Amino acid sequence: MIRKLSLKDADVIYEIINQAARAYEGVIPDDCYHEPYMPKEELYREMKSMTFFGWEEGGKLMGVMGFQPVKDVTLIRHAYVVPDYQRQDIGTKLITHLRQMTGTGCLLVGTWADASWAIDFYKKQGFKLMPNKDELLRRYWDIPQRQVETSVVLAIEV
Repeated sequence: MIRKLSLKDADVIYEIINQAARAYEGVIPDDCYHEPYMPKEELYREMKSMTFFGWEEGGKLMGVMGFQPVKDVTLIRHAYVVPDYQRQDIGTKLITHLRQMTGTGCLLVGTWADASWAIDFYKKQGFKLMPNKDELLRRYWDIPQRQVETSVVLAIEV
């Protein structure tokens, strides 16, 4: 079941993001990876600027995904599934929900260029790699230059 998450879910969101993000260790540049991957203070800031949704079964949250309208697009942010529950369509269900919420327009997602599994997942959902990723990352995200250099953007019209 998909539900809208709130600050009371912050501790579980924090755990899910940081468990799943361990997959980046040794894959993305060392200067971009740290533990925890997302500190609690950063999560609280992010929760103020976007809406998080989660997939829950039996009272247990297994996946999270942020939804953030910015200017003329909507961003998918912080999409993570607990490692033991990956490849069970939780990410697909969350993406489908966010696509329905977007209505019409463009849905963008950014990820690390070396996270081939993430890129493959989004492509399987119908997203396309954008050639103007630097321009998009600077326009719609507030991220460090190093992250711009080492990331990609994928898009889908909804």
